[in-house]
Amino acid sequence: MQDWKDRLGVVYSTNPDFKYETAAEPEAETLPAAKQKLIVSIDRRARAGKQVTLVTGFVGTSDDLAALAKTLKTKCGVGGSAKDGEIIIQGDFRDRVVELLKGMGYNAKRGN
Repeated sequence: MQDWKDRLGVVYSTNPDFKYETAAEPEAETLPAAKQKLIVSIDRRARAGKQVTLVTGFVGTSDDLAALAKTLKTKCGVGGSAKDGEIIIQGDFRDRVVELLKGMGYNAKRGN
């Protein structure tokens, strides 16, 4: 276990009772699909002119976000990623993603 990498900014302590504690933020519990309010939009900024479908508004753990992203990517047959609470799908698949999310029981609506 290499826990020293988490403590790179800590100054050495001579106190023998000192215990370093990381400030781990608890992840939010995943809301049920019916209570999620997802917005599906398109984004072209900072992507060299390429279009991506952006799904925002997901509240839950990163594992559940990754699982939902994998399902959407598989159903659309394209690549993408999931990070920072949003799902990125390569290409313009707004209508298909909204239909898929509604079919899964999510409260999704199309953005711009």
